[in-house]
Amino acid sequence: MGNEQRLLALLVCLVLGGGLTAAVVGASRAAGPRAGSAAADFAGPRDMLPEPGRPAAGPDASTGTVTVDCGRNGEGHYNQDNLVTSPGLRAGAHHTHSYVGNLSADALSTDASLAAAPTSCPGGDRSTYYWPVLRRTDRPGRDPHENAAGHGNAGEILPEAAVTVEFRGSPVGKVVPMPRFLRALTGDAVAYTAGADADVRARWGCSGSPGLASPHYPRCPAGQRVTRTLVFPSCWNGLDTDSPGHRSHLRFPTAGGVCPADTFPVPQLRVSLTYDVPAGAPFAVDSFPEQMHSPKTDHAMFVNVMTDERMRAVVDCLNEGRACRT
Repeated sequence: MGNEQRLLALLVCLVLGGGLTAAVVGASRAAGPRAGSAAADFAGPRDMLPEPGRPAAGPDASTGTVTVDCGRNGEGHYNQDNLVTSPGLRAGAHHTHSYVGNLSADALSTDASLAAAPTSCPGGDRSTYYWPVLRRTDRPGRDPHENAAGHGNAGEILPEAAVTVEFRGSPVGKVVPMPRFLRALTGDAVAYTAGADADVRARWGCSGSPGLASPHYPRCPAGQRVTRTLVFPSCWNGLDTDSPGHRSHLRFPTAGGVCPADTFPVPQLRVSLTYDVPAGAPFAVDSFPEQMHSPKTDHAMFVNVMTDERMRAVVDCLNEGRACRT
């Protein structure tokens, strides 16, 4: 065999070997103990860390809380749309979202249609709150909305066992009202391929270990629920209800609670979700196909459709330091 033939044979072996290696790695990931997500995406209770405490309240702090009972999507409101990031584009998310609040929200919603729609929230709150579904990847979906997403998202959708929608004040000052139809985004749906964690916001945990959380999926002991918490930015630029990229008009405060220059503190939205997941059952959050169901890609969206009167009541409760429930 001549040198050229030997070189050609070597190249063929390298190509075939590389393809075989990739196939084995891919098969190992898909067939592993946590199908749909890599084993490295999971953490046990011992791997979790204390959640950062709230900054100490200053003399002008708004220390109240407002909890809104919007149900837990008992209406079965699911779609693959994203009104905030892909308005007007049906199935633009390429994965399925679960909703509470506004019962009409989809890609074609307008401010006027949202303001006229029914809602699962009380007290004049027609806001929409939504996030990617969580699935058990060892069971096939049976309902049409479970199988419609495609793009690598498969399995039985896990219903939320509980949903808590809460607004908090600022540790350094009074909050001002959010403008009606404000769009808000938290988390980074492309964090896996972006290779950056700056916008990773979701924290996961187990109901038996309150105060401990991780950016990884939790392996919870039997009898405990999986918890998932998403906190939204709360420093508004005072002008816009949206912006290119959906972030610059509404930013996060510093670790000490101080808003960046030229922004104003508004009520901070915190959405807490819990799920009944049997110990050892594989699960994963819906994602874009190239994001590999990484927990880093978890995200949530919000459109404020409270009446002005309702928003004023939220602001007054926070600024007066009361604990309010509706």
